[in-house]
Amino acid sequence: MAGAFEGRGVIVTGAGSGIGRAAAVAFAAEGARVLVADLDAEGAASTVGAVEESGGTAVAVVGDLGDRAVVDRVARTAVERFGGVDVLVNNAGIMDGMTALADVTDAEWERVLRVNLTAPFLLTRAVLPHMLAAGGGVVVNTASEAGLRGSAAGAAYTASKHGVVGLTKNLAVMYRKQGIRANAIAPGGTATGIAVNADPAAHGPAALGPHFVNLGRLARPEEQAAAILFLASDAASNINGAILPVDDGWAAV
Repeated sequence: MAGAFEGRGVIVTGAGSGIGRAAAVAFAAEGARVLVADLDAEGAASTVGAVEESGGTAVAVVGDLGDRAVVDRVARTAVERFGGVDVLVNNAGIMDGMTALADVTDAEWERVLRVNLTAPFLLTRAVLPHMLAAGGGVVVNTASEAGLRGSAAGAAYTASKHGVVGLTKNLAVMYRKQGIRANAIAPGGTATGIAVNADPAAHGPAALGPHFVNLGRLARPEEQAAAILFLASDAASNINGAILPVDDGWAAV
């Protein structure tokens, strides 16, 4: 896909590390101008530096994407710097503690849902008018195996990623006639910096334990990024509302 995104404006959230960083670097290598959005200022700056060292164009916006003011700043910066938003990658996310429903606190529920589901909703809503005015655009969301099954995480994370799947499909149907495509990847285990702070003796981790025997091999962030780029590219022009497992066959078990 050499030069597949030449001149296009791309927003990648959670781009300071892991899958987001790999996607931002890969988009830039294909000619895109990339807005790196992340809560971690140091990580965002590092990704921008990596893009610029390779001759690409990137700008960072730092902040909590659950905050509408930050979301508006991301959308406004992309439009001002790139002239519009051609691709939005809602990738930022956090894990829960593999917590069973009866043990989920209000704070854990609200934090996980805000980062994993509300933030993608807010940012998609913010950029959608710009995409529609331009005649189209692409949204790629990072869902999860936990969006396809009930045995891959705790209650909050599972609910959030099922929500991402529903949001993706609804967006695809609602705006396909206006040139909008929306798809998602559903990663399996991937070597990223996202930590799971779980008590192995708690009910959630103990109940989930046996279901991880068919997890598949650990993916590299670059493998997830490659799937994101494909779904965002013209090669996937007739793919809309799809949830693509990138999990070494875990979804097939």
